[in-house]
Amino acid sequence: LSPFISQYLLLIFFDSIDMVFTYTAIRSPFPVTCYMGLDKFENEQLIRTGVASDVWFHVDSLSSAHVYVRLPLGYSWEDLADETVEDMCQLVKNNSIQGCKLASCRVVYTPWANLKKDLVGMDTGTVGFHDGKLRRLRRCDKNKDIVKRIEKSKKEVEWRYDDVKEKWVDDERAWKKGELKKKYQGDGDVQLFDAVEKQ
Repeated sequence: LSPFISQYLLLIFFDSIDMVFTYTAIRSPFPVTCYMGLDKFENEQLIRTGVASDVWFHVDSLSSAHVYVRLPLGYSWEDLADETVEDMCQLVKNNSIQGCKLASCRVVYTPWANLKKDLVGMDTGTVGFHDGKLRRLRRCDKNKDIVKRIEKSKKEVEWRYDDVKEKWVDDERAWKKGELKKKYQGDGDVQLFDAVEKQ
């Protein structure tokens, strides 16, 4: 195995409890979780263990942190409020060595599922896209007030990658079950719902 693949396999199979940064001051009309890896190796873990409701942010064409916002079940990235996108852009710009020095820069964001990670040919912490059209670019002008508000809410928390993902998968399964039950109850056919559940 090449050194790169060996390193990647170690990341996958190592039972790691690592730390990430979370931010609780992101503006949103509904509850969201904002989190960011501490370094490029943790970025690899976050890429690997992301979930369908995650939206990934990065400064376009510059080195920066990988910042994610996790949406509640039932929401998609199309539901992101403009103020949420702006806060995320300010945060990721501030966590770019080059970007934070610029008056403005471009930030790219896309659903986690659109991130493409090849085992060969990509450096640690770098990603591509499955569909280049399924991403958005936004100009971000430096706003010290927004950055100050967000950074004041920063916390370093324990994050067991696979356990966090497994819990989200379980929650999604329960949510889908509940939505399906409501659908059949609305149609007045609970017996049909019970039949589907037994399959």
